[in-house]
Amino acid sequence: MPGRRSVVDYALQRRALLADVRAGRAGLFEVCDASPYLSRAAKYHGEPTDTPCPLCRRERLTQVSYVYGDGLGAVSGQAKGQAELARMDAAQDEFSVYTVEVCRGCGWNHLVLSYVLGAEPVPGRSPRRTRRRAATE
Repeated sequence: MPGRRSVVDYALQRRALLADVRAGRAGLFEVCDASPYLSRAAKYHGEPTDTPCPLCRRERLTQVSYVYGDGLGAVSGQAKGQAELARMDAAQDEFSVYTVEVCRGCGWNHLVLSYVLGAEPVPGRSPRRTRRRAATE
């Protein structure tokens, strides 16, 4: 997505966690703990990948993106697909996106990426939602 800013990639943390599992320092029950809500979000809102699960190797991973932001109201905290993220990027003030990979087979899940989308705040200018409200009043 072209509008990504403040990108944080959690690949090194993921690699370290998988090394801990393989070395026996972390158990499968600790890392294969996807909540029912996350599993359901992966099923209905997730983007399938070609990457096999690093633990069970039976299933392909699914990526789920969650959005958070002050200006999102009730939408904040919901899972969104890539098409929805692109629409929100063009229409919303700044908000954060957190992408989690999930194995729907064994329950492996890990934060993969976080970034910011939406209109960048301009000092001295009120947010878009304030201008929309003022225009409708």
